[in-house]
Amino acid sequence: MNKIIGKIAATEKSPTTIEEFFFWTDKERVLHPFDVVKVDHLRNSFTFGVIEEISHITDAASYLTSYVSNDFGDVTHAPNMHRIGMNFVKARVVGNTNNIYNPVLDGRNVSLASIKEIQTALGLDNIKNPLPCGYLEMYESEDKVTLPVHFNSHFLIGPEGAHLNISGISGLAAKTSYAMFLLKAIQQNYLTNKDIDKNESIAFVLFNVKGRDLLAIDEPNQDLNGADKDIYKMLGVTAEPFENVKYFYPYTKNHQSEHANTYAHPKDVLYQIDENKALKYKYIYEQDKESLELLFSNIEDSTGTMDSIVNYIITEQGEFNGLRCWSDFKDKINEYCQKQSGKNSEITANSWRKFKRVVNKALNNDFFAPRITKDSNETRLEEAIENIQKNDILVVDIAKLSEDMQAFVFGDVIRAIYELKLGQLSDRADEEIPSKIIIFVDELNKYASSDVPKNSPILKQVLDITERGRSLGIILFSAEQFKSAIHDRVKGNCATHAYGRTNAIEISKSDYRFIPGVYKGMMTRLEQGEYIIQNPIFRSLLNIKFPKPVYKQFKNG
Repeated sequence: MNKIIGKIAATEKSPTTIEEFFFWTDKERVLHPFDVVKVDHLRNSFTFGVIEEISHITDAASYLTSYVSNDFGDVTHAPNMHRIGMNFVKARVVGNTNNIYNPVLDGRNVSLASIKEIQTALGLDNIKNPLPCGYLEMYESEDKVTLPVHFNSHFLIGPEGAHLNISGISGLAAKTSYAMFLLKAIQQNYLTNKDIDKNESIAFVLFNVKGRDLLAIDEPNQDLNGADKDIYKMLGVTAEPFENVKYFYPYTKNHQSEHANTYAHPKDVLYQIDENKALKYKYIYEQDKESLELLFSNIEDSTGTMDSIVNYIITEQGEFNGLRCWSDFKDKINEYCQKQSGKNSEITANSWRKFKRVVNKALNNDFFAPRITKDSNETRLEEAIENIQKNDILVVDIAKLSEDMQAFVFGDVIRAIYELKLGQLSDRADEEIPSKIIIFVDELNKYASSDVPKNSPILKQVLDITERGRSLGIILFSAEQFKSAIHDRVKGNCATHAYGRTNAIEISKSDYRFIPGVYKGMMTRLEQGEYIIQNPIFRSLLNIKFPKPVYKQFKNG
């Protein structure tokens, strides 16, 4: 028997409609936005609503009435009688058991819903291709219920829908932790679920952009307690770290130096290399000169001059024919800066000097190297992508690189993934290549913000992935502090959105206009491990929670 907590109130000024209703409840009754309630309706049916707003009203006609009744403002005065008061709740209709969407009638009972009824109301029952995305907690005390929530994976990683965007302020929103929780569930699903089509497979490419966040995801989190493990058990996910992980660190001449290209401790890198879990990546002129345009991804080039120079170099025109290393390349650039080349009179010496300023700064990084030494555990990232196997997780460390170099590596990797899926990078048969590759990157604003130049090759690549990636099996999981800063076409092509804690300025932006005011207010108070989720299969926004990460957490960068 469901607990009755109030009755429908339809007034002249606030009528019930097919979209919303109002009910009164005891002022001591604790309810929350996102709680589901159940209303008796026509033909023995029930209408379900999700609470949006909770107000408290009394019979006082104005604030002045309250002031006068307290002996004209005496805060120590005890009134002779208490005001008649109640809580007045607004709820949005999300369903009816008989698909009857007439407005609910005045005076009908409103009650708490059972777990089964909550699942029915929110569209969480009979989910096909279930993939855990967190859990719900509703009501208080003895009425409290906890239930797992599942995505239909086809609406997260294709083929029906794809791409996830996570937003929230730094530190408090736990964006990386939530993305990694989902990736853990996905990897386990593909490793253990026998119902998955034999032609379906998955692989992951993750970018480590902050400290050592993702540099030990195959090591267990020793801080997980019994309650955390119980949550994982409820969600059907093991509390074990990730499997099949390989780490890729930017090459540096001296890994022991404080100026090394990574925040990882040298002993940890050496251990991973000894265990065949890690490699150092380099860029070699002959094979990687085509990536030079990525160095100009955040530089306005309205006349296309830099693009012309890059094309001139890639096609080995003029004196760039036959160059074999970065040092020869730099020497040749210096020559072109000294005087106008008759063989290339359309490009001025000033343009070459601008090109040189950008390129020379980048080429000072150690990973622009003369050769790959396989015996020293070195590789090119394009080769790593070319040979990616099913269920592999490749973690590319870019955290300590400059922003320009981070963009360069990110652009190079996603281009390689794109070419692999198009069959341009490898001679491998299609069935040997993972059918889906999930890319995860935090700080997406660096590569796909509304301020990035329109001619940015990286922006073009990200747009291509969000607009065409689903059909190719390339899925983007991205995160950023402020959703409003991201390019509209990137946001618009994400089927799933997760909103973590943010600030009042952000929620005033147009990206949040469809979200009820109370929910927007909640976004400024969300705790770590708590998100508001939007997905095509859910009938309403959901306020979900998720457990602590299963992998090793570093207390300090």
